[in-house]
Amino acid sequence: MNRVIRGVIAAIFMCGALIALAQQSPSSTTKPRHKSPAKAAGPTVAEQLKTMQDSIQSQQQQIQQLVQQLQSRDGQIQQLQQQITSVQNSATQAEQKADTAASVSTQQQADVTAVKSDVSDLKSSAVNTALSLQETQKNVHDAMESPIALHYKGITITPGGFLAAEIVRRSRALAADVNSPLNSVPMPGASQATTSEFFGSGRQSRVSMLAEGKLKSVKVSGYVEADFLSAAITSNNNQSNSYSMRQRQAWGQAAFDNGWTVTGGQMWSLLTETKKGVDNRSEALPMVIDAQYTAGFSWARQFGMRLSKNFGNTVWLAVSAENPQATITAHGNGTNFLVGSAGAGGGLYNSGVTTCSTTVNSAGAPVTTCTPAASYAFNPSPDIIAKAVFESGFGHYEIFGVYTRFRDRAFPCGDASATAVCDSVTGPSALGAFNNSRDGGGFGANARWSFMDKHVDLGVHALGGSGIGRYGSAGLADATVRADGTLRLLKSYQGLGTLEYHAAKLDVYLNGGVEYVSRGWDLDTNTGSTSFNKPVGYGSPLFNNSGCSTETIPGNGSGFVPGGLSSCTADTRALIEGSAGFWIKFYNGPKGRVQWGPQFSYVSRQTWSGKTGIEPHGIDGMVFSSFRYYLP
Repeated sequence: MNRVIRGVIAAIFMCGALIALAQQSPSSTTKPRHKSPAKAAGPTVAEQLKTMQDSIQSQQQQIQQLVQQLQSRDGQIQQLQQQITSVQNSATQAEQKADTAASVSTQQQADVTAVKSDVSDLKSSAVNTALSLQETQKNVHDAMESPIALHYKGITITPGGFLAAEIVRRSRALAADVNSPLNSVPMPGASQATTSEFFGSGRQSRVSMLAEGKLKSVKVSGYVEADFLSAAITSNNNQSNSYSMRQRQAWGQAAFDNGWTVTGGQMWSLLTETKKGVDNRSEALPMVIDAQYTAGFSWARQFGMRLSKNFGNTVWLAVSAENPQATITAHGNGTNFLVGSAGAGGGLYNSGVTTCSTTVNSAGAPVTTCTPAASYAFNPSPDIIAKAVFESGFGHYEIFGVYTRFRDRAFPCGDASATAVCDSVTGPSALGAFNNSRDGGGFGANARWSFMDKHVDLGVHALGGSGIGRYGSAGLADATVRADGTLRLLKSYQGLGTLEYHAAKLDVYLNGGVEYVSRGWDLDTNTGSTSFNKPVGYGSPLFNNSGCSTETIPGNGSGFVPGGLSSCTADTRALIEGSAGFWIKFYNGPKGRVQWGPQFSYVSRQTWSGKTGIEPHGIDGMVFSSFRYYLP
């Protein structure tokens, strides 16, 4: 490009020089003209050359300047080209770096995403760890401040129980603490039926301890529970009120992971209703204050060996062998039967007596007879109880059966010598004595439903059979005795309905129950018998009840023995009780539970009619109050 510019400038310069020479040379072909008037002389050639030289020099200077400018521009262009090349190189490098950066950025983004995920997980883990740490710290603090269990040599020990301040006022005197002997409600003529009674007591206060340990495939546990509703020889209400502690429960258990459980010791009988499967310590007890519970409730606390199987927390099957006992009531019988005896102190039974009387025998010698404080039957075998429990999702259902066996020793010649066996003897004799056994038992069912999000519970219970009266709260007779000294089992039926309302601070309950026992009697036709041709047994319509409404004077002059009613057999036919009450829980939390509640019960004891159709009955209205603190 510089060459082109230089050529153009040279051409311009030569054209200018030729034009100047043409203007100064006279044309050879110019024709002579008339001479014009003389003009002023123009610039000379030398001057014109000078001018031209100056012009050329000026143009050369301009050209030189242009050349310099071109050189400067060439330098600038070269610099620009170098810069462009550098920029292109830089751009290429930048592009390469950008590609590399893009690749790195993609990896970095993946790395960043992974890091963000890790950071998020770490944050979540940190939050959870912090919360867990706070919870652990709280649990440690709570465990140190108020532990719910104690740990000792690999086992967990949980104390329990409650402290109680309770009162009872009855419209009919029963001379009883806060456990009511329902079958002792007096007849209208009894002095006790005309006076009321008040008792205050802390004896139902209870202490318990649960010990648990876990082996590889079995959970072992033991439970002991006691209260003070027992009376020793020195117990009284006069000054120290020092009542002895008694055993309520004491058992051990092995619960295997495969659903089998073995339990042994003193516990609630298997026929007692439970709230969950056949689990110990889940018994569905009435919510009443009365330690004898309520009529119609079937229960016992006694020795048992129990085997149970849990099928998926839906079905449970269980069987137990439990300690038996026979409760016998008989009237008019002769001395021709033996069921058991008073307790032997050396055998760790209660050997106390209540009353003693002395008579003179045929030889003129005094004979003292005492009434034992507790009687113990000579039991031939344990009671066998089997139960099936179903929990299908709505409700808890139980069916169970009881087998029990009774035995006594009959003495055909114990009361007379009028039979063929007794012909060789005169007077009472043990000749021909023999053992007599009877099989008894029955069937029962329990059902319990929860409504309104477990705020309302409805329960029903029924048990019926022969020889099972002792399993009811009223403690009615299992059997009576025939005229020949053999046992007659009494039919018995027990029923109970419960309705309960549960809230955070309030529990309300209603109970209605009944226990029934049949008649069992015959005539003593043994000639020569002291009871010859008289009714014997239980509930005979020939018994005399004419004196059940006639009061008698106190016995033995001590002032502490009410007079016994004459001509008043009054065998119980049915015992009906309705009870109602509520519990207010002032505090229920980690520090335990404080509650107070009243209970009202109305009991009607109806008897079998005797001669002339007289059917006496006794009633009692009872009001209880209890203030309790439960251990947490």
